[in-house]
Amino acid sequence: MKLLDNIARQKAEQRRINAQRSLLRYGARLGGDVFGPIPEGHRREFFCLDRHTWVWHEEWTDENGQRQVVTTRYDIRPNGILKSQGSHSYQRLTTQEVRNLFQAARLYYEKFGSELQRIAQGA
Repeated sequence: MKLLDNIARQKAEQRRINAQRSLLRYGARLGGDVFGPIPEGHRREFFCLDRHTWVWHEEWTDENGQRQVVTTRYDIRPNGILKSQGSHSYQRLTTQEVRNLFQAARLYYEKFGSELQRIAQGA
């Protein structure tokens, strides 16, 4: 019986993990619209990875047919917000960047929250 209990717990944990991943991907797609319309051929995502981390990811093909990818990671720390793009070191955000990130996060939560509410009411 102990083996069956273990298997059941592992399956439940895997379902929980899969649900979290699906929710994160869904939120990331919704968040991509926070910065305005997504141009044709672009992929944009914006999401809250955890309590201290926001991610903005964008992909597109440039005029030379080269694939471009930019990922910006924002780390919220007690003494400020730092950002990192690609392999570049962390930099402190300017006051305007902090305002922009705050506004984007607010819009993300509004959009994501209302979408979750809509889904819950339709279920």
